Amino acid sequence: MSETTAHVTPIAPVTSGASTTHVTRAGSGSARGRRAWIALRALQVVLALFYGFASALPKLIAHPSAAESFDKLGWGSAGMYTIGLLELAGAVALLIPVLQSVAATALGALMVGAFVVQIAVFDGQYAATPLILILPLTLIAWARRGHNAELLRLLRRRA
Repeated sequence: MSETTAHVTPIAPVTSGASTTHVTRAGSGSARGRRAWIALRALQVVLALFYGFASALPKLIAHPSAAESFDKLGWGSAGMYTIGLLELAGAVALLIPVLQSVAATALGALMVGAFVVQIAVFDGQYAATPLILILPLTLIAWARRGHNAELLRLLRRRA
């Protein structure tokens, strides 16, 4: 079988009257699909580590470089801690399957805000960083969008 041909695996028989058909899942056995899944998961872990340690931690421990930036913004320590907590929550949520797409979307929105701040306040000095991070976050949000229906179902069940 070539790499471009999807392997179809039966996952459950469905009986209707006298006939039985199999519900199938395309691509469940393909090596290419598995490699893509692993690569995307690795990207999520790398981004979670980046947001948790390189981005959120300096804000949450009030590192002087982070404090200085937020003072220049006029947001002070409350803004710094809030952004740090949002980044840490996003980092953790990137690792939870049902929250992956929502987390990537939320972190992407945070990066749009960071880009605007970089342009408006800091003269675009580090404006490329949020733009670069938006790309993999968009890929994760799109690729994991199937989990959104499951999350919605869980939320409706609790309401």
